[in-house]
Amino acid sequence: MIKIALVGDIGSGKSYFSRLFKFPVFNADLEVSKIYDKDKNFNKLIKKKFPRQIFSFPLKKEEIIKCILSNSKNLKKLSKIVHPIVRKKLNIFLKKNKNKKFVILDIPLYFENNLNNKNDVIVFIDSKKKDIKSRLLKRKSFNNKLLKLFKKIQLSLVIKKKRSNFIIKNDFSTKNAKKSVKYILTRVRHERNNT
Repeated sequence: MIKIALVGDIGSGKSYFSRLFKFPVFNADLEVSKIYDKDKNFNKLIKKKFPRQIFSFPLKKEEIIKCILSNSKNLKKLSKIVHPIVRKKLNIFLKKNKNKKFVILDIPLYFENNLNNKNDVIVFIDSKKKDIKSRLLKRKSFNNKLLKLFKKIQLSLVIKKKRSNFIIKNDFSTKNAKKSVKYILTRVRHERNNT
């Protein structure tokens, strides 16, 4: 099984590309949403940690956002509870798909949480800042202060780019996107078959 991890800026199109590979995808953001909605144990832990900010179950995004923005340290506290659960879910996903040729990892904090393995194929999705901004503004959950806090805990894009095996220029053209995905899969298959 070859793991292809997609990295890049928030809103650069990682989730869009992950679907184009047509292999099983682990989407960390989606898993976090499921934890907020369904995980009662997580809910208890969060309520204990933030008794003045968290009241509901399923967790409401507005409460989480308020909690994070009320104190910049709260994002790290929340991450310490969420990330081990996401890591467990990732391990289950990898076991379940161990016989697949490829799996796609769409994990925003892939490097930051030391999930990278030397055999992983890392693909950097490179988008223009103006394109990212217009996409983010269309999101219902867009919050500029929150975005800045998330960026603070992320590695710089320059480092992510340097650590990547491939760079895809995302011009939001489906034809070009599909070409890039096909090129990467062909190259990886060729390289791995010759080693």
